Amino acid sequence: MIPGPKRAMVLAAGLGTRMRPLTDTTTKALVTVGGKALIDHVLDRLAEAGVEEAVVNVHHFADQMEDHLAGRTHPRIRISDERAELLDSGGGIQLARPLLGEDPFFVANIDSIWIEGRTPALEALKRVWDPDKMDIALLLVPRGQGIGFDSPRGFFMDAEGRLTHSAEPEPPTPYANVGFQIMKPQVLDGAGEGAFSMVPIWRELAARGRLYGAVMDAFWMHVGDPAAREAAEARLNEPA
Repeated sequence: MIPGPKRAMVLAAGLGTRMRPLTDTTTKALVTVGGKALIDHVLDRLAEAGVEEAVVNVHHFADQMEDHLAGRTHPRIRISDERAELLDSGGGIQLARPLLGEDPFFVANIDSIWIEGRTPALEALKRVWDPDKMDIALLLVPRGQGIGFDSPRGFFMDAEGRLTHSAEPEPPTPYANVGFQIMKPQVLDGAGEGAFSMVPIWRELAARGRLYGAVMDAFWMHVGDPAAREAAEARLNEPA
């Protein structure tokens, strides 16, 4: 296993509106796929990659989340409480920075699961990470190598691995964002507090040549709504 970050931020506070009616009674992070809650799929991947401590933000059905996470011992769990206000991706990470420290860490969404290819996906991400020349490295998947995602939003990559973000339908982007990254917390210096997205920060880093990507060879499943959950269940149940 390649050395990498020992801490991670898991973004689990969202309302999960696209996952209704399942999220009428629970949070999206606790929706099960393949007999396991989405949050546990993510935490297990992070543990396999060497993460020792994960900070999980909570908002929607926060008490359920805390009760569920109390049973985890690896990685250790710390809670970033967003009950008062949802802070989006950037604001959520900013709030949690005192818990995360000043070394680079993983950031993970809770709606991504995958079937590994030849190289474990997070090992591929760690292999690309070089703090001397990059501030964020995103885990990407080639278009068509997954299910549950058809947005034009994605990335172009140059020969050195530098990324450019695009939301335009033409020309089509060859890579989609899996929802996992390694980042330096210092990219949020000066960003202030409250709710804000990471996307403008990606664009600013891309303009400076500091945003890079690693391409997984896994089969990715974005579990964003009930139909995508059913598709992921079917894929996981296919014979190996």
